[in-house]
Amino acid sequence: MKEHLKKVIEPILNVAKRFGEKLKSIATRVSQSADPYREKLKDGKIWMLRFAKRYKYIVYPLYYIAIIFLLYILIYKVLILTVLDVEIQYKLDYSVFLRDRTEGITYIELLLTGVWTTIKISFFSIIIAMAIGTILAVFRLSRVTILDVFSKAYIELFRNTPLLVQIFLWYYASDAFMPSFFTDWFYQQTNIEFAYGMAALATYTGAFIAEEIRAGIQSIPKQQMEASRSGGLTFIQAMRYVILPQAFRIVIPPLINQTLNLTKNSSLVMAIGVLELMASARFIFDETFRVFEALSVATLIYMAISLLISLAINMYNKYFLKYITY
Repeated sequence: MKEHLKKVIEPILNVAKRFGEKLKSIATRVSQSADPYREKLKDGKIWMLRFAKRYKYIVYPLYYIAIIFLLYILIYKVLILTVLDVEIQYKLDYSVFLRDRTEGITYIELLLTGVWTTIKISFFSIIIAMAIGTILAVFRLSRVTILDVFSKAYIELFRNTPLLVQIFLWYYASDAFMPSFFTDWFYQQTNIEFAYGMAALATYTGAFIAEEIRAGIQSIPKQQMEASRSGGLTFIQAMRYVILPQAFRIVIPPLINQTLNLTKNSSLVMAIGVLELMASARFIFDETFRVFEALSVATLIYMAISLLISLAINMYNKYFLKYITY
């Protein structure tokens, strides 16, 4: 019986073995013929990665836009319209920005006015914030107890309270602590909301910048301060001429990051009547009821400003920061 089974199974096994060897040889030939294409594919991947890295400020936005577009097709066209069989009545209409307002200007002009106000308030606020942060950082490293305590109290107060609360305090309550002659003159100005918003943004951001500058100063070797003092310089002179110029180079990237945060935080000053970008967008969708169009354009503008600031950070890191070593 075993002999009979062996005679029956053995030819089948031989045929299967020869078939397996044939498949293996075919796979080997196919793999060898595909090697040139595999190398070309690998070179293409390397080239694409290099291109994406070099032009990332163009490639990445296009990449995200493509993802959003694909999600729109999958969710709206496929899921909602086809699967759920639901028709959305809202139709996009970006021509709303070309319409005229009652004041004789178009909505696009209103939006550009808001963009310009956002840029102005961000620019002036970051300059004042850097001055405040530098002074507080020097106070934090001073041996004078009063200055050290004052800077610590300021930083803890402004870093640990909401920015919107600070904006309201500046706008509604700050005149109670100002002399009457100053308030009389100040309220005769035409754009006090802008000034209060700028003051709130600057004092809030200055607390964060102070800690970053302090970290930059402490990263400088202590021997430089000691050498400066032994050379006859005072503490302030050593900070001004020796320590701070080096520290600023190191903390420029986080400082630009604070500029980015301040630019986004500037949208909160609309709460006190500053006509910046977000306030302009709100005027548009309040008057035209085109909410998505107004907010999507405002989002893209904020994104463009953020990308420009990020580009400045990377350009600085690439061309300047690499030369600083200790």
